[in-house]
Amino acid sequence: MGFSMQPYGIQSMLKEGHKHLSGLDEAVLKNIDACKQLSTITRTSLGPDGMNKMVINHLDKLFVTNDAATIVNELEVQHPAAKILVLAGKAQQEEIGDGANLTISFAGELLQNAEELIRTGLHPSEIISGYTKAINKTIEVLSELVEKGSEKMDVRNKEQVVTRMKAAVASKQHGQEDILCSLIADACIQVCPKNPANFDVDNVRVSKLVGGGLHNCTIVRGMVLKGDAVGSIKRMEKAKVAVFASGIDTSATETKGTVLIHSAEQLENYAKTEEAKVEELIKAVADSGAKVIVSGGAVGEMALHFCERYKLMVLKISSKFELRRFCRTTGTAALLKLSQPKPDDLGFVDSVSVEEIGGSRVNFPLRKQGGLFVFLCFYLLIAKLHSACNFSSLAFMIMCYNCMNGI
Repeated sequence: MGFSMQPYGIQSMLKEGHKHLSGLDEAVLKNIDACKQLSTITRTSLGPDGMNKMVINHLDKLFVTNDAATIVNELEVQHPAAKILVLAGKAQQEEIGDGANLTISFAGELLQNAEELIRTGLHPSEIISGYTKAINKTIEVLSELVEKGSEKMDVRNKEQVVTRMKAAVASKQHGQEDILCSLIADACIQVCPKNPANFDVDNVRVSKLVGGGLHNCTIVRGMVLKGDAVGSIKRMEKAKVAVFASGIDTSATETKGTVLIHSAEQLENYAKTEEAKVEELIKAVADSGAKVIVSGGAVGEMALHFCERYKLMVLKISSKFELRRFCRTTGTAALLKLSQPKPDDLGFVDSVSVEEIGGSRVNFPLRKQGGLFVFLCFYLLIAKLHSACNFSSLAFMIMCYNCMNGI
């Protein structure tokens, strides 16, 4: 008869097959080693000249990036101690918009130095006490490095904004900060609301177009839509806009039906009835005062024919997110189906034009007054330009928040 001993203590609380590690060698140093391995992965991607990493996730999707937040997300870290570093990087990314790599790499260096002190016999609590004193001293030093007058700066003063934005751009595009800061500061100031605390980073967007250099970058007060206009009308000035989210085409019936046609005359009358209905809908849109129609879906050939007849410019935006931004920019209410829009549903654009840049056609819906979005068009496809602009917009948002709160 075998004798089985009942588990006790922590063993009774954990399921079968668990591992319980304790002590310096088993727990502390192993946790430090896991964090060091994670920081080693991201460290070489730090800075404006950081190297790209190739990551393949569990879905076999390939990522080539130097963004630490993307790298650690796709690595799916399982180690509990290393996961704390991942969460710290995510918190930094959500709060500031950048600095995830610095957070992870800096934490790895601190833990590496702590490991050496532990091996010399210093207790972890004493190391924590020393790091706490270092934090307090660091905060004192950082407060002295802040640009003077930042708590009372005017966020609509371009010179003051550029001075405080250069560090953010230089971390991504070193040597190009003078060119980029001027553009990004203009964009942020133009879309800054009356209450700076309500500044939305999404209002400053980047459109990357091949066919030029960094000096060809410009600011567009409106939107940039990649793709040609549907139809032959390529330009419209001072026009009202109607948006139809489900497309511009004949609507299908909810139930299936069969139409018996016995003669050519009946077939002709059936086709004329369909044409008359489509023409009636397009004419109703034209009578409402709209000159530009934006479709979120397919544009039927018959509907396009009548749009051409009534001199309506037709644009197609497949992305629902772009369609929402277009509605916000122009002040348009999107309609679900093709029908006569009410005056309150119509938006307005100063001009809509199609231009060819670098062999590709691009739409420019512009709105000088009240437009929400300013696009920076970079006619050269450089990966870090996008992140530099996003980080600078976040820096401007932090300036607005600090000025409103007197920080």
